[in-house]
Amino acid sequence: MLPTKRADGAEDSGDAAAKKARVGESPAEAGSEAMVAGEPVGGGSNGNGVAEIDEDLHSRQLAVYGRETMRLLFASNVLVSGLNGLGAETAKNLALAGVKSVTLHDVENVDMWDLSGNFFLSEDDIGKNRAAACVEKLQELNNAVLVSALTEELTTEHLSKFQAVVFTNLSLDKAVEFNDYCRSHQPPIPFIKTEVCGLFGSVFCDFGPEFTVLDVDGEDPHTGIIASISNDNPAMVSCVDDERLEFQDGDLVVFSEVSGMTELNDGKPRKIVDARPFSFCIEEDTRNFGIYAKGGIVTQVKEPMILEFKSLRECIKEPGNFLLSDFSKYQRPPLLHFAFLALDNYRQKFGRFPVAGCDQDARKFVEFTASINEAAIDYKMDELDEKLLQHFASGSRAVLNPMAAMFGGIVGQELVKACSGKFHPQYQFFYFDSLESLPTYALDPKDLKPLNSRYDAQISVFGSKLQKKMRDSNIFVVGSGALGCEFLKNFALMGVSCGRKGKLTITDDDVIEKSNLSRQFLFRDWNIGQAKSTVAATAASAINSCLHIDALQNRACPETEHVFNDAFWEGLDAVINALDNVNARMYMDMRCLYFQKPLLESGTLGPKCNTQMVIPHLTENYGASRDPPEKQAPMCTVHSFPHNIDHCLTWARSEFEGLLEKTPNEVNSFMSNPAEYAAAMRKAGDAQARELLERVRECLDKERCDKFEDCIAWARLKFEDYFSNRVKQLTFTFPEDAATSTGAPFWSAPKRFPRPVQFSAVDSSHIQFILSASILRAVSFGIPIPDWAKNTGNLADILTMLLLSKTF
Repeated sequence: MLPTKRADGAEDSGDAAAKKARVGESPAEAGSEAMVAGEPVGGGSNGNGVAEIDEDLHSRQLAVYGRETMRLLFASNVLVSGLNGLGAETAKNLALAGVKSVTLHDVENVDMWDLSGNFFLSEDDIGKNRAAACVEKLQELNNAVLVSALTEELTTEHLSKFQAVVFTNLSLDKAVEFNDYCRSHQPPIPFIKTEVCGLFGSVFCDFGPEFTVLDVDGEDPHTGIIASISNDNPAMVSCVDDERLEFQDGDLVVFSEVSGMTELNDGKPRKIVDARPFSFCIEEDTRNFGIYAKGGIVTQVKEPMILEFKSLRECIKEPGNFLLSDFSKYQRPPLLHFAFLALDNYRQKFGRFPVAGCDQDARKFVEFTASINEAAIDYKMDELDEKLLQHFASGSRAVLNPMAAMFGGIVGQELVKACSGKFHPQYQFFYFDSLESLPTYALDPKDLKPLNSRYDAQISVFGSKLQKKMRDSNIFVVGSGALGCEFLKNFALMGVSCGRKGKLTITDDDVIEKSNLSRQFLFRDWNIGQAKSTVAATAASAINSCLHIDALQNRACPETEHVFNDAFWEGLDAVINALDNVNARMYMDMRCLYFQKPLLESGTLGPKCNTQMVIPHLTENYGASRDPPEKQAPMCTVHSFPHNIDHCLTWARSEFEGLLEKTPNEVNSFMSNPAEYAAAMRKAGDAQARELLERVRECLDKERCDKFEDCIAWARLKFEDYFSNRVKQLTFTFPEDAATSTGAPFWSAPKRFPRPVQFSAVDSSHIQFILSASILRAVSFGIPIPDWAKNTGNLADILTMLLLSKTF
């Protein structure tokens, strides 16, 4: 999916050149040329024109989005207009997501200010068109995405070629014109207008008069195990009390496996009313239904949602409800709405942004805002925060990298929603400010003047005094995965640790895998197998050659405290966690607490994320509060009476460890020193020792595998054992009509009566089990895996032959 490494100075071959869209070329033109060159557009193809998904590359996205969403993304052409820092971040996220094409549009040239926000650009690009200068580096992120540039003035005719459009630097008049066109187009083209002005940002989304959300939250449908159902109107449904129900009033649910009151098994969705932690009522009269006997599963029905977006023209005057990110600032969005409108008026009149630190410009901007507020009807504010407006005006020209990264992530996700219908989109205006980031001391207007450096945009907001402090800071970043790559990019653009006294230390003991490439954008496919920290440090230095960075491959843990010793910790100014496990987070929190160092803690899980800023003597530390321990099911429930997917996963994990980790370790211990191993077992002399010896004997005798066909036979026997023989034994011991000592049905909720599975060579899930188990067994025994083994058709034929030879 990503480009292969070329020798320095090597030119693209003819085929490679044909694959890439060129400056000024439309996605459609580029796509047709790519197909002529024999390269499928938007990813691999299965020969039927349907894009194939590279599961090794997009495994994490597949888990979150699903296959259908990924296919919709692979078919989407997206326009990103305005290649400032915000446009670059948005385009980066789209390329990593794997859309069909990204067209970059800009008519402006690169200047020094752009270098503080756009990580694709360097000093060598100054004077070039911004879109054209970004094409090659954006293409490197994902060679399956067609990347092209438009450097002419945009017209509505251009817009018709795209499935979604986003604008980062567009006048309000032009935005209204383009938005009206996108709404009237058939089908409507989702439209996003977004801006970053210093410490303020905005996003406006309009996905058309009627936009269908196929999956509102991306979560699996909620389920419950039924304990009883009343014959009443409305009927009350009670569920087992081992887990709280997640249903809400208005949810639709369907019933299955209900005994007695079988009328509910008709598949008809029924609406929930009066939802409670362990029960709910349904809008159904069950007085004439059969009497509930036992069993039953209730499952949420997730229905598509239709959203009616209003146009930008309407929302300017009547913005509706604003999306809040900080409830302590619930009065802030209307003021920011007026401020962004005033900035557009100011730029239209004067042809420039207000000058940083200029009182006259700030006063004029406040007047513009006040006039807009006076003209408002329903949203008129009694009083304007003039100090906030002055900060807005002073930093309005700056596209700060941290703000651009944040809003680029938001906009990128909204574009995924627009192209796929997955997740509820933003509706419609979102405003955000980070005034808390300003220094606590008063800023001197002289300190805000540009120095003709790549940090001038930041200086216009924070001042040169704080910029110098950032350049001389000593930072420790732990982890260089998805978050670590983002942090390093941000620090390089911000100038953190770029001074003579500054130093950034990054450590990570992991190496790069292919699945990392869809998120960890500092890596390329030729880096696979290399140390993450070293490659990330090199890439960050390429963004800003002044970055003083030291890359280590040590895990931060008690065993490496001779590396990260007291002297190391004492010299730090701040610590940044980019970790993927709680134990490492707890250790770093403990060290930061001991040495009194600020800690930025963060994490991601699919589309969700969290962040925590820990300041010594001011905020709670990470380890001060913990999530309650997860409820563990008894192993007898997991092995014999599972009733939810977590039980099944726990069972599978336990079997995996026993068969493929514990048993091979025991065999190796025995083979390395049989006499010592036997003596140890005799000394133990308990049931566990006997079980271990039996495992070793089976592995070396009855279940020994010498060739791959033996592994297939072993896997087939395991299938029969797991899904047929054990079930038959359990149901023989406890028949379906079995009763407890009190006379109650044994198979009552939450227990579910199991049915044995008959193996079928035409069932893909059965074949996948045999294939996976065979390969894992072969790896354990060091048996070569033949190429034919990965073809499920060949595997089915061998299983048929083994059956005919009565191997099982």
